[in-house]
Amino acid sequence: MRRALIAFLSVLCLLASVQCYGGKKRDPLGELIKVQRTKTSASLRTQDASVEYSPVYIAPQDGLKEADEITDLPGQPQVSFSQYSGYVTVDPAAGRALFYWFTESEDALNKPLVLWLNGGPGCSSIGSGAMTELGPFRVNPDGKTLWYNKNAWSTVANILFLESPAGVGFSYSNTSSDYVTGDTRTAADSYTFLVNWLERFPEYKTRDFYLTGESYAGHYVPQLAQLILNNNKITNQTVINLKGIAIGNAYIDFEDGMSGMYDYFWTHALMSDEHHDAILNNCNFSSSASVSEKCQETLDDADADRGDVFFYDIYAPLCGTNSTAPSLSSFDPCSDYYVFDYLNTLEVQKALHANVTGIPGPWDSCNDFIFYQWNEAPETVLPVIKELMASGISVWIYSGDTDGRVPVTTTRYSMSKLGTPVKTPWYPWYYQGEVGGYAVEYQNVTFVTIRGAGHFVPSYQPERALAFFSSFLEGKLPPAAGHES
Repeated sequence: MRRALIAFLSVLCLLASVQCYGGKKRDPLGELIKVQRTKTSASLRTQDASVEYSPVYIAPQDGLKEADEITDLPGQPQVSFSQYSGYVTVDPAAGRALFYWFTESEDALNKPLVLWLNGGPGCSSIGSGAMTELGPFRVNPDGKTLWYNKNAWSTVANILFLESPAGVGFSYSNTSSDYVTGDTRTAADSYTFLVNWLERFPEYKTRDFYLTGESYAGHYVPQLAQLILNNNKITNQTVINLKGIAIGNAYIDFEDGMSGMYDYFWTHALMSDEHHDAILNNCNFSSSASVSEKCQETLDDADADRGDVFFYDIYAPLCGTNSTAPSLSSFDPCSDYYVFDYLNTLEVQKALHANVTGIPGPWDSCNDFIFYQWNEAPETVLPVIKELMASGISVWIYSGDTDGRVPVTTTRYSMSKLGTPVKTPWYPWYYQGEVGGYAVEYQNVTFVTIRGAGHFVPSYQPERALAFFSSFLEGKLPPAAGHES
């Protein structure tokens, strides 16, 4: 029955000519970009980093850590590390609370603290990041049991997954207008979450802290890092020991996102010469306001060239197609369905301390309303990234090279705009005797590719992703030939 349902839903995705996000009809970043290119620049406000600081809400946290401990997660294999999940209230007046899942490393005392954020906007860091990418568990096809991910990032760090903003996953608000949101509130709420979470887990207050994420977290992570560094200077509240950021297949600039994506389609034989030439002749991507109706018609025609390709990983099979063609990875394209079933099991929700009465409908990987109503998305965060580069923290930008949504061409165009000199020229890095990807170190920023990985890098190349992430935490470039572990 399950396989028939999966196949039926996949066919619906194909017939509707809609890209399937993990088997479901989801392309939230694509929907946001469409909104950007059909609205004037003024309609999507930019973030003002100069807003005067005021002390954030901090609630008493006594006893909440112990209450959040996960003691019996259904279907979980035996492990020797601790896990916690629950809510942190970020606005008591509105009743706004963010849900987290924290997986400690086996050697928790000697490992840094890392926050992971998925993008969307409006997509779950638990359903995606924790359960299909870098978390310690993956869901089996039965939707009831878990298997251990030996390449989990929690093997080298303590990983904190956050569902943000309110309305995403199990996070909620008692004020419905909170679900119409944007970049600034998301950063502010995430900061308030962190300050309160560190009160709940005070042993991590002075720990080295890193921000990581992918896709639209190319906005979330730099903006949150900027807020942390600014507030560290002027607050007598908790000072967060931010050491670095890493963003993958990151949407950071509208112009580069558009030109880089269609250049990637053309160079990877996913678009005709005629439509490539038409885009060059009809489209100006310098700002969203510059995208004409003629250009949008041209883009629609070009999009049709791809056919039924899951362009978050252009070489991956689709869920439910029963394809026997070889793939670059062993990732199960139906994994999102398994996660959906698992996280909508009452026993699982109880074990995670999830307040399902606070969210509208079942848990879902992405909240459609959130990304359709997103009211603030600056067209570029490159100035924020430049500010972070000048701050002295470590800044890494990485890219899976089979992603078509935010492809490696997009990221390389943005690296060029940063205008910083090369310290270590482009070279192939290695893992277990094979090229794991390519790296180049610029002044104050490092760019790394992961070979054979799509948009969700740890899903498609878990071993190479862990090797890259370990290098990032160590502050060392990925190893060249003959130097890999």
